[in-house]
Amino acid sequence: MTTTTSTPEAILDAVGGADNIVHLTHCATRLRFELHDASVIDKATVEAIPGVLGAVPQSGDRYQIVIGGAVQGVYTEIMNLPAMKSAGAMSDADVKAAARSKARGKNAIIDAFFEYLSDSFRPLLPVLLGASLIIAFEAMLDALGVVDFRDDAAKGATWVFVDSMWRSVFYFLPIMVAYNAAKKLNIDPWVGTAVMTALLTPNFMSLSSKAYTETAEGSGMFTEALKFSDQVTCTTNHTLGTESCVAHIFGLPMQLNDYGGQVFVPLIMVAVLAPLYKGLQKLIPVNLQMVFVPFLSFVVMMPVTAFLLGPIGVWAGSAIGAGLAWLNNSAPIVFAIVIPLLYPFLVPLGLHWPLNALMLINIDTLGYDFIQGPMGTWNFACFGATAGVLVLAIRDKDRVMRQTASGALAAGLLGGISEPSLYGIHLRFKRIYPRMLVGCAVGGLIVGIGGGLKASTFVFTSLLTIPVFSPMFLYVVGIAAAFLTAMTLIILTDYRTKEERAAAMAAAAGGAVEASAEDTAADLALEAGAAGATGADDAAAPEALEPGAVTEIASPLAGDVMALADVPDPVFSTGAVGDGAGVTPSGEIVVTAPAAGTVVVAPASGHAYGINLDNGVELLIHVGIDTVNLEGKGFDVKVEQGDRVEAGQELVRVDRAVVEEAGYSLTTPVLVTNTAKFASVELVASGGVEQGAALLRITAKD
Repeated sequence: MTTTTSTPEAILDAVGGADNIVHLTHCATRLRFELHDASVIDKATVEAIPGVLGAVPQSGDRYQIVIGGAVQGVYTEIMNLPAMKSAGAMSDADVKAAARSKARGKNAIIDAFFEYLSDSFRPLLPVLLGASLIIAFEAMLDALGVVDFRDDAAKGATWVFVDSMWRSVFYFLPIMVAYNAAKKLNIDPWVGTAVMTALLTPNFMSLSSKAYTETAEGSGMFTEALKFSDQVTCTTNHTLGTESCVAHIFGLPMQLNDYGGQVFVPLIMVAVLAPLYKGLQKLIPVNLQMVFVPFLSFVVMMPVTAFLLGPIGVWAGSAIGAGLAWLNNSAPIVFAIVIPLLYPFLVPLGLHWPLNALMLINIDTLGYDFIQGPMGTWNFACFGATAGVLVLAIRDKDRVMRQTASGALAAGLLGGISEPSLYGIHLRFKRIYPRMLVGCAVGGLIVGIGGGLKASTFVFTSLLTIPVFSPMFLYVVGIAAAFLTAMTLIILTDYRTKEERAAAMAAAAGGAVEASAEDTAADLALEAGAAGATGADDAAAPEALEPGAVTEIASPLAGDVMALADVPDPVFSTGAVGDGAGVTPSGEIVVTAPAAGTVVVAPASGHAYGINLDNGVELLIHVGIDTVNLEGKGFDVKVEQGDRVEAGQELVRVDRAVVEEAGYSLTTPVLVTNTAKFASVELVASGGVEQGAALLRITAKD
């Protein structure tokens, strides 16, 4: 009996298994491995795997495997293999986190602190978003007068139950934060969870709860008293309308708080628990750790948290919230402008989570939050910039950016999530941020002049959560102004430089790959081949594809000819992109079209040209090796994507001195990217070749 090994499994075996992988990422067409030992890989074995187009050894223990357009799917399947999960292979997020850790400098402690905060909250994003939409639904019904959600008795059992669907998330938030924080500090997350849960049990809560006793039998009159009145003392602050209680436990005073919704407490608790837990692991024999490490952690941390850390966390959160409240009350315009201007810089670094934590504390202590309103203007300025990008993408027929912007805009307007816009678009184009910040400032100014906003609960600022904010009209005007300002500025002034726009236009037709520093020259070549494949088959067969036809392709430049196998780039030399030849240019470098056709790839960098010849041959001319890294320096581009060209028409002029000074090879692969449609592609020139002379002979299949 034989078993079939899938492509992902075969690739994993070929690179030495999951244990040999340090980390794995991918670009547009390649899997990019960093290995413990790359010498174990047999190149021929890798290239024989179905679906693999080529293998490219790199310096050190890095290795690339060329897959083509299916690379994302293959990457995902590899990462989902049981062997990868059991080996603990690093994901993209893990790799980025490790890189951040390595990049820490003199502010290492500060960096670690903010990473701790961010990673303790980030995994909660989905449940917070889901709960916020339930809240928005309730707020809408409340605003329309359908149900009064502020009166439990009036709304009845049905809506009390609906309330519980979102209150569960926010009330038990400290438990979730404790779990994530413990994972972040590499201790058993369930131990951290259990410690925090102790402060939310009915037993703990009963210490400050009331007991009701009937004063006269059958009278229907009741009095209330503390259940443990002889051990608990409560005082009332008549100014704030709050009550605080102190219980006497083992003869020691313990301040009683409702820790539901608290976030600072679990963060402080786990930060203290982690060194204790790791210390116990060192002291206790391995065979006893399963029982005694959790036991001693509980015995120490539950009292320490209840007596000391819990009250400190509540006090710290309340103090910071009070400070921001003072600024909001004293200088509302300044506050309303500063908040939205800060967020565009905090969110990409993950530093916005502490402010989100303060919002929760404000709601718990004040009954409302005043940060979310101004923050919403930043979100909508962000979404407005994305909308502007979408408008330009539709106008320019940029399919890739249209899809990216559409998804990001939907996530923003309906979910209040800015990350798809930020990471997918805004951080890639330096012109977006200044225009977006103007939108932030305009929206914040309107909110400040209007006297500020209050949010009745914590939500993600989207179209669906508008009813949560009061006054609602001021919020709508503020976010609309922020959105429209950013969108208008992007549409009027564009989000790209002149060069970036040219590159995007070049990539728009045929699905050509974006020519960026991350995408290698071979990536562009593979995509160029895919671009040409979409049109030729639909019409009558061109002359080069007629059965048995023989077609000669002229050399696009003068120089010395070499066999494709001798081209100094393994992706080209292996024929992974297509058969052809290499030409090392001589004298002045002028690259021309070998025959009439349409330019389907012509990036602003000038390093590569994909041409669909009228005769049915799809050609890639790649000027130099790794010259994409010059970003157009030394390349005088003469054509654009979509241009019609005739035989001998100039495509680009190249400054030899610039390329050679940068240390790049000028060897130019000339490749037939639809090689599979032909019976053979042969090199007919030898030695030197003149521009326009025969270089390749292509024979069609019978």
